[in-house]
Amino acid sequence: MWTIAAKDLRSEFRTREAINASLAFSITILVLFSFAFDPENPDIKIDELAGGLLWMVYSFAAALALNRTFARELQNDCLDALLAAPIPQSALFLGKTLANFALLLAIEILSLAAFGIFYHVNVLEHLASLLLVIVLGTWPMAAMGTFFSAITVNLRLRELMLPVMIYPALVPALLAAISLTGGLLHGDPLRVDDGALKILVSFDIIFTSVAVILIDFVLVG
Repeated sequence: MWTIAAKDLRSEFRTREAINASLAFSITILVLFSFAFDPENPDIKIDELAGGLLWMVYSFAAALALNRTFARELQNDCLDALLAAPIPQSALFLGKTLANFALLLAIEILSLAAFGIFYHVNVLEHLASLLLVIVLGTWPMAAMGTFFSAITVNLRLRELMLPVMIYPALVPALLAAISLTGGLLHGDPLRVDDGALKILVSFDIIFTSVAVILIDFVLVG
């Protein structure tokens, strides 16, 4: 698992294709949204919209970055070689998920800094809790993106099909993450007994377990 994750991260940092494209896309969306929701307008309460705006940017950037998870392995039949390797398919899935998770976290933390600057939102007040929510909300995006990327890898329209498949499945996790992030940016502390936090943690555990069980069937058939 760790070998696969390290391989994918080395490959990405050599080319920087996904991280550069996703980060540029995130910054562009934040700038465009700042025109639509003028932070200087006193009639617009940015802190009430901040959670939704932030996770909308994260989900768009994730779909762009995760699309290449298995597509990069198609050249020179690398995917066939990985499937023929004497490793469990769950290790292949979890390794790629960890690499995607690290990649998305890097993009999201940089985007969070830009978000605080563009929208004049104080992201430092509850930074530790905010980072915890981002970690819990990013894991399902990485896991589901990796899983659906394996499903769509051989499709011609995989760039279109991945977002179509992943966004409906991510609705519970995104709603919970938006609710928690919005509360933190509004100044409310994170509570352990918060229902949204329980939903997010449960979603992470359940979907990761289901994906690990089904990945053999998805990759090998």
